[in-house]
Amino acid sequence: MERGPEHPDHSNLLPPSFHQNPSFSMRLKDIYSRGFGLSFEIFPPKTAPGDESLLEHLDRLKRHTPSFISCTYGAGGSTRTRTIDLCRLIQDRFGQVATAHFTCVGATVDELLEWLDTVHGHGIHNIMALRGDPPVGESAFQAVNGGLKNANELVTLIRKHHSETGIGVAGYPEKHLEAPSHDVDLAHLKRKVDAGADAVFTQLFFVNEHYLRFRDKASQLGIQVPLVPGIMPITEFSRIQRIIGMCGTDFPQDLYARLEAAQHDKEAQFAIGVDYAIGQCKELIRQGVPGIHFYVLNKSEAVERILEALPLGQPPAGS
Repeated sequence: MERGPEHPDHSNLLPPSFHQNPSFSMRLKDIYSRGFGLSFEIFPPKTAPGDESLLEHLDRLKRHTPSFISCTYGAGGSTRTRTIDLCRLIQDRFGQVATAHFTCVGATVDELLEWLDTVHGHGIHNIMALRGDPPVGESAFQAVNGGLKNANELVTLIRKHHSETGIGVAGYPEKHLEAPSHDVDLAHLKRKVDAGADAVFTQLFFVNEHYLRFRDKASQLGIQVPLVPGIMPITEFSRIQRIIGMCGTDFPQDLYARLEAAQHDKEAQFAIGVDYAIGQCKELIRQGVPGIHFYVLNKSEAVERILEALPLGQPPAGS
């Protein structure tokens, strides 16, 4: 990816030897074997002010000692270089384990292997392996000549060439939009796990019963790796409307009505969303989930308030 002036190169902040820190060798399977896993997901900002804002929020989020922080990979690999740069910053500047998202979109196997070698060379030992969404302007996923068609093939490729890498995959409590049924979708998930995935991270959801049924059906199918619920705190009514429209997740009518009534009061929307997420997370913890993966949207305030209300321990005073 070519860098413009709006995309500063953070790599010059990183000493060549940073990846030798042994704490960064923690793999996903080790993380969840040790207990509850708390994780945050960020995305590469599009501007220099966005970069600076993200660094401030990461500094706040690290106080909650996450098990890892993941960084997304833009459509068609549009942020592949910045994904690596941000993962390096997560590990060096913030002292946290990084997980790099990785997709099949727009790349041949040789190009995928080149990227994997680069990531491994930078000391990043965890990958979120995804098929990926079609590039902007395209309605359906299409593998390039010499590329891969789905995530289980990507998991297989990673396991073959970097066998010790920690691998996470996506799961869909309400099924993937393209899947004709829940059973077909679960069969796809089983193939990803059988190919070598260490953990499953779910798409965001707002009705816990969907996750619990998903977990039960996955277990019945023989899927034994951790199924980590993905939670996106609601901070703005208009934003969550867009997200619901894109992913089709079930949204409680009473919650929608409360947010709609507060649509001209941003502070009220924020409070309603955070309160709902607190209740959702408390119930999930009571149900024995292996961890929670927060989609933080590059902000810290909502997740900080949620974590302060959960029985997961508090950051040290004055940290």
